[in-house]
Amino acid sequence: MSIPHRSEKSQAKPVRKGLHPRNRHNQGYDFPALVKSHPALAPHVKPNAHGDLSIDFADPLAVKTLNAALLNRYYNIVDWDIPEGALCPPIPGRADYIHYIADLLGREQRSIKLLDIGTGANGIYPLLACQIYGWQCVGSDINPQSLENVATIIANNPTLKERFTLRMQHDKNHIFEGIIQAGEFFDVSVCNPPFHASLDEALKGSQLKLNNLARSRGEQQPKNQFPTLNFGGLGAELWCKGGEQLFLKKLIRESKLYSTQCRWFTSLVSKTDNVKPAKKLIRKLGAVDVREIEMKQGNKITRVLAWTFI
Repeated sequence: MSIPHRSEKSQAKPVRKGLHPRNRHNQGYDFPALVKSHPALAPHVKPNAHGDLSIDFADPLAVKTLNAALLNRYYNIVDWDIPEGALCPPIPGRADYIHYIADLLGREQRSIKLLDIGTGANGIYPLLACQIYGWQCVGSDINPQSLENVATIIANNPTLKERFTLRMQHDKNHIFEGIIQAGEFFDVSVCNPPFHASLDEALKGSQLKLNNLARSRGEQQPKNQFPTLNFGGLGAELWCKGGEQLFLKKLIRESKLYSTQCRWFTSLVSKTDNVKPAKKLIRKLGAVDVREIEMKQGNKITRVLAWTFI
């Protein structure tokens, strides 16, 4: 399928996403180039209401295929796939996290070891860290099916085999225990905590997201439509008891126990109200440095909380 090019007017208009300066997606998506490198994306690409090429971001398959195309073209990762309903992360925002972590650690360092807490079925942070900076990465998760899927991605990309390893967390009550081994040291841990406190809350959040996407296209979302988790998320990927706030509290408390085995602990914090109490707890536990890193993605602002006891 051939993809029509944007008009000269839309081509001349620069796209500034507000992403990290080194982020390869600062100028938006080059759909003709993406389709060329990943033809499966072609059926999902069409002009939007403004005449620009786009996809339907409410369509899970379209979003997943876009991710596979981005990872293929810009990060040399082939055959990336996730099970139906698994969390499908936005690649530009996830790459931003890795770039800001590189700034935090100092990019002149060559041998960085990263731990991803809750790598999920997508394994996105280690994948990007391996391909952008050549770091050594460990991904942990409590879901064996998620780890099996990431193992398949690694197997399909031989260059990752020496840099990206997986570990199973057998105890849902622990985060670092059972993962960080005796005598082991990590430069940084990253985490994207479960956002919601229950399945019902996750479904409501997805419905709101669908409504907002429909509104932005000038459409009306049908009432009482069972919401599609368009950005996916099975079980622990999307919700946990107590939601993000309680997970952050557990993460921070347990980080103190491994304070000499990880230089920087970091986590995305989606809800602004959770930042202040998290910082308070971190300082109470004796961290010597606490930083809040703000990331801008279009009109959306997200933040990374980073702390160290070293």
